[in-house]
Amino acid sequence: MTISDRPLTAMIGLPDGPPDCAAYGRAGGWQAVRRTLRDMTPDAVIDMVTASKLRGRGGAGFGTGQKWSFVPKDPAATRRKYLIANADEMEPGTFKDRMLLEGNPLQLIEGMIIAGYAIQAGHGVIFLRGEYHLALERLNRAIAEARQVGWLGENILGSGFGFEIHVHASGGRYICGEETALLTALEGRRAQPRSKPPFPQVGGLWGAPSVVNNVETLCNLPHIVTNGAEWFVSLGLGPDSGTKLYGVSGRVRRPGAWELPMGTPLREIVEDHAGGMRDGYRLRALLPGGASTAFLDVGQIDIPMDYGAVEKAGSRLGTGLAILLDDRTCPVGMLHNLEHFFAQESCGWCTPCRDGLPWVERLLNAIENGTGEPEDLDRLHDHARMLGPMGRTFCAHAPGAMAPLASGLKLFREDFDAHIRQRACPLRHAA
Repeated sequence: MTISDRPLTAMIGLPDGPPDCAAYGRAGGWQAVRRTLRDMTPDAVIDMVTASKLRGRGGAGFGTGQKWSFVPKDPAATRRKYLIANADEMEPGTFKDRMLLEGNPLQLIEGMIIAGYAIQAGHGVIFLRGEYHLALERLNRAIAEARQVGWLGENILGSGFGFEIHVHASGGRYICGEETALLTALEGRRAQPRSKPPFPQVGGLWGAPSVVNNVETLCNLPHIVTNGAEWFVSLGLGPDSGTKLYGVSGRVRRPGAWELPMGTPLREIVEDHAGGMRDGYRLRALLPGGASTAFLDVGQIDIPMDYGAVEKAGSRLGTGLAILLDDRTCPVGMLHNLEHFFAQESCGWCTPCRDGLPWVERLLNAIENGTGEPEDLDRLHDHARMLGPMGRTFCAHAPGAMAPLASGLKLFREDFDAHIRQRACPLRHAA
């Protein structure tokens, strides 16, 4: 692809819609696959991606090249391997992958071919959120065309490497964003996380070595291979490399998502790209990376949006799409809405999550509706303390649910007290 400061979205938003294979090639597409299959070994691809410092864009931020390096390379392990694109974008407030899937599905296909070659997997699966109907249609059309012209199938470009892609539309469970629950669902079973080890890179889909990467992560690969690791590193403004799809939802003038350098200040994203708060509304706090991240106070809006800076501020970068809380929205009601979602989406596998999250939701519901008691706040603090740390539940679902709760109890204590004292939501009562 041509060198650009916004490579992921350079071909999105074209007048005629997503490019077909010919238009994609004229704009620089398929160069990376040609270079990968003709000039590079699988290990060379992994080394390049490692040198680029590409980190997973789905929320965890794990090094992509490092993740691939765990896949066994012995001959016995090359018979059956799988690459899975995690497109089950169900994190509340997150819609970045949808833009990539609908706007340029061939970019994902090219990235998957490169990743498949790197780990020597012959099969790729796109695990797609079931509600993404337009993305499903465009992905299937793009895959069929790529197969017809020879970019998918056996012996691509005469290299001896073959790769096929299938799309699986999810049944609609948030827990499928957890990679082992995703694999279990692909096998036709109830979506529940698995014990680790073995990790998916060793024993994943149907027991075979498998790698699960986020859509945005995979879409970066063609640009890294074409332009080099140093170029990708140079795009970031701080310690993290590349660009990032950032977004904002809430009462701003221009909600949406934008490709910006990794490390772009949060204030710039909110004020310059989202247009600032709408008239009559004032920013109070925000969740920087989706619903399962901790609140940041308005005084922290000048932090750079990279992994280390957001963690130092007390939250996580997550998906990089911020949910804004304004001064006319009840924070207790917002937390109740979030915890209702998390309780509903628990897979039910472990007791703290299955029973604890509904209890949190009921306590918040009582406080929001005027029947809460002062001791309910102690119970909420206890749940945040017991469910929040990693390792006390089977996966990260409950700790993620506790991130906004624990931070919200600190930031909005006066709001909680007012609800209990007035036996009603003060904002609703004032309206």
